[in-house]
Amino acid sequence: MATPLSADKLLKALRDEGLTVVEHRSWRTNNRNHKGAWGPTHGVMIHHTVTSGTASSVELCYNGHSALPGPLCHGVIAKDGTVHLVGHGRTNHAGLGDDDVLRAVVTERELPPDDEANTDGNRHFYGFEAVNLGDGKDPWPEEQLLAIERAAAAVCRAHGWSERSVIGHLEWQPGKIDPRGFGMDWMRGRIGARLERAPEVPPVEPPKPTCEPFPGASFFAVGRNSPIVTAMGKRLVAEGCGRYAVGPGPRWSEADRNSYAAWQRKLGYTGSDADGIPGKTSWDRLKVPNV
Repeated sequence: MATPLSADKLLKALRDEGLTVVEHRSWRTNNRNHKGAWGPTHGVMIHHTVTSGTASSVELCYNGHSALPGPLCHGVIAKDGTVHLVGHGRTNHAGLGDDDVLRAVVTERELPPDDEANTDGNRHFYGFEAVNLGDGKDPWPEEQLLAIERAAAAVCRAHGWSERSVIGHLEWQPGKIDPRGFGMDWMRGRIGARLERAPEVPPVEPPKPTCEPFPGASFFAVGRNSPIVTAMGKRLVAEGCGRYAVGPGPRWSEADRNSYAAWQRKLGYTGSDADGIPGKTSWDRLKVPNV
């Protein structure tokens, strides 16, 4: 039992578990809260979409259809493992299910048979729809199975739940078959193993430098043509060191060298140290923006 995660916390939990997440349109405010309460939350429910194609499946789950208004889940898990968030709050994914199953989820014990439909599941479960035809023939790529595992584990980890808080739609509502193609006990085993170890966060790419790194003194040769030269010239003009009759432009010229020499002198260099050929220290202090 728990207060539902905020949109920001849900997004962070999924990404912290190593998932690629796409925020679809206005997912943060797309819900059915006007039809009933959202929470307290008790678990995660896994479904299949009975559709093919990522874009159309995401749109369907975002909008719903004439018989069942959207959103139809919180996240759509594509074949490539990408999670597309389509709703936050109460969503039309679980319907009525068995109160005995709900009690088992709350206490995280073995599930009883689902032989009643007397309890509102939309209030209490996060829902993930995995793109699959549900015919028993449509394959489940490992990337998609891994994403189901990670998405369920992410929510469980955020709430302090075990894998026993994850169920399939077929374990909740009589007559349902989803997800078809893999066993929920098997999936819970994967989720449990994941929860026993730290999240596998992908390496973060270092941010691109905001300034051009020093290209080396040899870069500044007669005839050099580069947008870096133009960017450098603009910075020299901004520093009051421009010695250009026209420009600056992309071709390294005597005007560029005279301007850079003025910059070196401004920094306190003299003699051969102010020859107009950039060095790393003076270049780094000029802070030429990326081009």
